[in-house]
Amino acid sequence: MKKIVFLSGTRADFGKLKSLIKITQDSELFDISIFATGMHLNTKYGYTVDEIYKSGFKNIFQYINHDTVEHMDRTLARTINGFSMFVAEYKPDLIVIHGDRVEALAGAIVGSLNNILVAHIEGGEISGTIDESIRHATSKLSHIHLVANEEAKKRLIQLGEFSNSVHVIGSPDLDLMKPSRLPSIEFVKDYYEIDFKNYAIGMFHPITTEYDNIIEYSKNFVDAIIESGKNYILVYPNNDIGSNEILNEYNKINSKKIKIFPSLRFEFFLRLLEQSDFIIGNSSAGIREAPFYNIPTIDIGTRQLNRAKLKSIIHTSYEKTEILHAIKLMKEYKVEETDNNLFGEGNSDKQFLELLSNNKLWEVEHQKQFQDFVND
Repeated sequence: MKKIVFLSGTRADFGKLKSLIKITQDSELFDISIFATGMHLNTKYGYTVDEIYKSGFKNIFQYINHDTVEHMDRTLARTINGFSMFVAEYKPDLIVIHGDRVEALAGAIVGSLNNILVAHIEGGEISGTIDESIRHATSKLSHIHLVANEEAKKRLIQLGEFSNSVHVIGSPDLDLMKPSRLPSIEFVKDYYEIDFKNYAIGMFHPITTEYDNIIEYSKNFVDAIIESGKNYILVYPNNDIGSNEILNEYNKINSKKIKIFPSLRFEFFLRLLEQSDFIIGNSSAGIREAPFYNIPTIDIGTRQLNRAKLKSIIHTSYEKTEILHAIKLMKEYKVEETDNNLFGEGNSDKQFLELLSNNKLWEVEHQKQFQDFVND
């Protein structure tokens, strides 16, 4: 029986990993553990490790890795230390990580230095901030790549990865996104005591490479949504450098039209998004999840700069007047059916299980080689 550990540090990556954890934990072929760390264990951000337990998963190991948001390098170091000790005891055959957080990078470092296979989900993507550098570094330390689309696969090959180690399985969160699988909007609104009939969702994260301007950017964002006069469901940012400055602006909000939450359960968030007027901010949810539901996105600034460019996405600068103008456009903005082939067909979990059930996956060389890029 192969032993697999999934490493999760945030509500976002857990949403990506959830269907993959479930399908493998339900299989008799694998022994599954979850290493929960990062924001999951921070009460300030909703203590979302509870959501992992509520999902019915077993073998959950908790590790507090956070120092302060000003020191992401120390958080990385702590995560490496804690995960290394866990791996030494658990002795997994495969480590599964997602995305571009320091926790994912820690998982890749521990796996590669301990001769353990590492599978990285959604590598090969571009954004434009420090997240992109972390994502590419994580990919270079990983052995198996499970990507969302052919474009991501091409980028990994350009980074020197062998094509037979890159598998296109789509974006795993789509496995959970079909409306028929979500709780009713009435149930979700009642659960969170939301009485808005119409509303937009706001999610604004810090950009570590633009920290010097984060106070101005977050103030413009908050001022714009207040002045727009619309109802908003506002969710806390990631706990990166600059999050305290954003939260300071949120703390100044005194409006019954804006409800603020440290976190939302993933399926509950999806239903709220599916029923919203639009999403505003700089979250990847505006690039990935919103187009799936044909919900328009106002994408602010540079955090998602090089991500998918769809007709449903309006990009703005950080200027308040430009943000307000985009909000006004939402009143009559119509989104035609979005082409979601970029992110798969909602069966990533089945493809994942099929790959794990094939001996070839487990025969991947632990010693990586660089493949020279040949331009045809």
